[in-house]
Amino acid sequence: MGILLKGRRLAAASNLLLIVITLTVAAVCFIPQPAATVSAPAPYTCGNRQSNKVSLMFNVYEGAEQVGEILDILRNRGLKATFFMGGCFADDHTDLLVRIAAEGHELANHGYFHIAQDTADEERNREEIESTDKLIRAATGVKPVLFAPPSGAYGPATLNAARQLGYFVVLWSKDTIDWKYSDPDKVYTRATDGIKGGDLVLMHPKPHTVQALPRILDRLAALGLVQTTVSENIFGE
Repeated sequence: MGILLKGRRLAAASNLLLIVITLTVAAVCFIPQPAATVSAPAPYTCGNRQSNKVSLMFNVYEGAEQVGEILDILRNRGLKATFFMGGCFADDHTDLLVRIAAEGHELANHGYFHIAQDTADEERNREEIESTDKLIRAATGVKPVLFAPPSGAYGPATLNAARQLGYFVVLWSKDTIDWKYSDPDKVYTRATDGIKGGDLVLMHPKPHTVQALPRILDRLAALGLVQTTVSENIFGE
């Protein structure tokens, strides 16, 4: 009986060891590995999680009037934000570029034609970024350093093109989806629910986003969070 019990224990231990090895191998197999062709860093999806800084980031391909209203709200509160500018929009609204820069906000790059940059080759990615870069610099003298790929779609070619042009690629940690939902209450909830230091909150210049913005800023202040630019959130102390 003792020999039989010992044998059962050994068999059980062997089975447990086999399970552990199998799970370990499976875990390793599903760890995302960088593509061999990528020589640039991965996108930033948040800033410093140990800080109390958060960033409302505005992706802009439309809504000139709403951009102006957002700037008014921020100016009245003494706050700064980051505006990722679509080139084909900015080309027709260089006055907004000048105002954004003059009021101390961060200008960033959102590509020129809002293409799917994950399926474009490296040359096309570079054209999208560089044409917008030149436009912003010509209008304001500012050299952007942040690039947000349209729809968050990127691939190795995007990362490499951005690096070659001196850019860091940025995504987000919270998405208001305000391009889809026109309810300011929903925008407010998605922007503030569970928000914490280091968050990057994706927004667009929509009328309902403008309506929600004062409440969002009030909530951040009540939580002891400081609204700042994306670069300050990521790279600041």
